[in-house]
Amino acid sequence: HGVDLQIEDGEFCVFVGPSGCGKSTLLRMVAGLEETTEGKINIGTRDVTRMDPAERGVAMVFQTYALYPHMTVKENMGFGLKMNGHPKAEIEEKVAEATRILKLEEYLSRKPSALSGGQRQRVSIGRAIVRGPEVFLFDEPLSNLDAELRVEMRVEIARLHKEIGATMIYVTHDQVEAMTLADRIVVLSAGKLEQVGSPMELYEKPGNLFVAGFIGSPAMNIVPVKKEDGGLHVPGGRPLSAANGTKDGIAYLGVRPEHLFLADDEPLFSGTVSFVEKLGEVTLVYLSCEGAEEPIIVKMPDSHSFAKGEVLHVGAAEEKLHFFDGDGMRVG
Repeated sequence: HGVDLQIEDGEFCVFVGPSGCGKSTLLRMVAGLEETTEGKINIGTRDVTRMDPAERGVAMVFQTYALYPHMTVKENMGFGLKMNGHPKAEIEEKVAEATRILKLEEYLSRKPSALSGGQRQRVSIGRAIVRGPEVFLFDEPLSNLDAELRVEMRVEIARLHKEIGATMIYVTHDQVEAMTLADRIVVLSAGKLEQVGSPMELYEKPGNLFVAGFIGSPAMNIVPVKKEDGGLHVPGGRPLSAANGTKDGIAYLGVRPEHLFLADDEPLFSGTVSFVEKLGEVTLVYLSCEGAEEPIIVKMPDSHSFAKGEVLHVGAAEEKLHFFDGDGMRVG
């Protein structure tokens, strides 16, 4: 559908979106692993659209570690340089530098089978570092790791970017990775570029309903609204102020679960408790509300107890409300 995007030198840019949205395809086009049928790809001042992958100055880290099982960690990291005829002293120096950055000194003589998943991925990243690329490309590098290791590797990758300052493009379907790692996030859906911005720009001002529902966990609550008597009427809730009613074309109201609170006076929504999730540091309460197709989710700090069927009234500060038109685009 056409993607027009500029990534700044030294930026950490994350492509995010649901499965099949085109994020990995776009990354592979930058790498030269997919044919670019139309348009141009520039890296720095060079037009690399028709260049072979090896000529582009990029290094890619894959979801699968793709390490040679019969080689040690040290041999795996230096193999690409060796094949390209680099002097042995240069290879030793670059492998030593990558080893220092990734804290792999004690594993150099081990083979991949003797490493954990996180250690193997660090070796895979080390193999990319020794090439000294202009651009690092990461294709869902943490999806094979368990939850604890993913957190650990997120911190490692953020530290790596800060230390070497290289341009990095990172593909993930995990919005937590996107929010914690990115300087800028590119949200894709069905081959279309939905919105580009910093993590907090996308969180605070989603450009459309897709971004509003994709960024944030749990997703933003979205309900249809009606314009009556100069104000907006929420199904099963109170009318909003006339000031919001002056905005043209409003069809949907959005509010994030964490911005809702118990409010017996002038509630925004009233509903019955259908389900409660106690997660320790927060409690998620699902409310069945009149006129809302999906449950309204309320995210409360700490642990709370509510009975199924109990009626709750919740409100939100008006500055925390989001408005969208009939086409799903942000209003105001």
